[in-house]
Amino acid sequence: MSISLLLVIVLILLLIGALPTWGYSRSWGYRPISGLGIVLIIVIVLLVLHVI
Repeated sequence: MSISLLLVIVLILLLIGALPTWGYSRSWGYRPISGLGIVLIIVIVLLVLHVI
């Protein structure tokens, strides 16, 4: 398992944990998801371009 695949898995788990349906994150709204989503998209693009 490469470090880049591990990074993508961790980011996906963070996205799931930041969903506002969980009790502890309900008051956060969708702001954390959009930030983590942008980071995930950047990492996926870098993986496709074979930068990381």
